[in-house]
Amino acid sequence: MRHLNSDHPAELLVGPDGGDDAAVWKLDDERALVSTADFITPVVDDARTWGRVAAANSVSDIYAMGARPLFALNLVGWNTDALPTELLGDVLAGGQDIATQAGFVIAGGHTIDDPEPKYGMAVTGEVHPDRILTNAGLRAGQDIVLTKPLGVGVLTTAIKAGRATVEQTAAAVASMTRLNDVAARVALAAGATGCTDVTGFGLAGHLGRMAIESGVAVTLDFAAVPFLPGAVAFASDGVVPGGSRRNLAWALEFVDVGVHDETDQLLVADAQTSGGLVFGVDPSETASVLAELASTGHTAARIGTAATGVPALVLR
Repeated sequence: MRHLNSDHPAELLVGPDGGDDAAVWKLDDERALVSTADFITPVVDDARTWGRVAAANSVSDIYAMGARPLFALNLVGWNTDALPTELLGDVLAGGQDIATQAGFVIAGGHTIDDPEPKYGMAVTGEVHPDRILTNAGLRAGQDIVLTKPLGVGVLTTAIKAGRATVEQTAAAVASMTRLNDVAARVALAAGATGCTDVTGFGLAGHLGRMAIESGVAVTLDFAAVPFLPGAVAFASDGVVPGGSRRNLAWALEFVDVGVHDETDQLLVADAQTSGGLVFGVDPSETASVLAELASTGHTAARIGTAATGVPALVLR
């Protein structure tokens, strides 16, 4: 077994900002470790499903950097006075479902008393130092690909309000529990260098930040963006989480919304839980990337382009 020592310290390659909430340390010429942590409050009523969603959300940053997860620690906030421990067992079982599917080990964890339940993971993964994906890696001339539909924030708000149908709820859960492992593999195989996952800051926030960090102008084609069933209609009716409105207020500093109305703006700023990946590829790779993603059950789309110009996100 190989060990680190003071003569060969780990080298920080990417800090949490460049890695979009994950950090990367180079161990040697062949190995780098990726570390991230995330947790969420319940987004659905079923405890095991919430556990699956939270675990998929937590491991997403590992895939967004082109890495594979190795092990994780559970992070739990639990109201022991109001919630039975059996229910926590269901949440943790959901986390184990995702760990088994993704092929990583849950090595332990930590639980605290908390008035509001929370669950997530601290995840460690491994990547080759030359194969790291970052949010500063977009290049002028690339197509922008999104691997999951938007609208999770709107749909979970509708679910909590009792307005979502069974079919709409199922679609949202299926999207949130889909791992980004295949999407990361496809991105790497196509030569992607810039990638991030679309989570709490929404597509506008994450892609806008990518444009700035990469020094490119990104044009987002709103008509090409896929949405979950019911998301557009609910947003038009004002069923939008507060986080999405805060996202939009922040994103307007670097996003040109053009002629799009507030509903369109809120949809691209919608706060996602366990959203898809967004990455750049050479246009010659786009068709094969979308075909492979479609063949594996993804609702993916080419949603825009990167070009030289003032770093910003422009909505068309």
